[in-house]
Amino acid sequence: MPSSVVIVEDNNVVRGCLEELVNSIAGFKCLATFGNAEDAIRLVPRLAPDLVMMDIQLPNLSGIECAAKLKECLPSLLILMLTVYEDEERIFEAFKAGASGYILKRASAAEVVQAIKDMLGGGVPMTSTIARKVVESFRQVASRQPDEPALSRRETEVLKGLSKGLSNKDIADALNVTLETVRWHLKQIYEKLHVHGRTQATLKFMSMQAPKR
Repeated sequence: MPSSVVIVEDNNVVRGCLEELVNSIAGFKCLATFGNAEDAIRLVPRLAPDLVMMDIQLPNLSGIECAAKLKECLPSLLILMLTVYEDEERIFEAFKAGASGYILKRASAAEVVQAIKDMLGGGVPMTSTIARKVVESFRQVASRQPDEPALSRRETEVLKGLSKGLSNKDIADALNVTLETVRWHLKQIYEKLHVHGRTQATLKFMSMQAPKR
């Protein structure tokens, strides 16, 4: 089965170009495109794609608000944010809302394709500046909580694999367990860490491993 993608972008020309690009990638298919957040929130959960390419600046509801609502319905959904400028604060808010990566709209077609492939392979396309901001945010939250979540040995092993950018299958192979077992452990990890996906889990794990200040 091809990897499925949905595009949420209000610019008709950009939306059409992205759709054409996604469909040109071997093993990928664009299921649908939307010009606003409201239609995406209503219809994307029914489509259940592997990845959503989301414009940050949308009319009415923003792409950040849309991402947060979609993650509530589809916790495992990967969301790649599209932005014109490297607006660190807005990109940071997008990651906090559940986005898994971002790419600039001025990026070349090859860079967009690579970002899509990286995300579906477990990667997290973002700059080091944004990564530091998100890690610091998680660290501040952790400092207000008396106890760190108690992860089992196996959950920690799965989380370490996640932090290395391994796919679920790679983690399963490395730990000699089934793919379903990895998915079950990820569900437990997300609940214990109070996060909504691979990216947030990875960044929170990084904050837990960082030296206390």
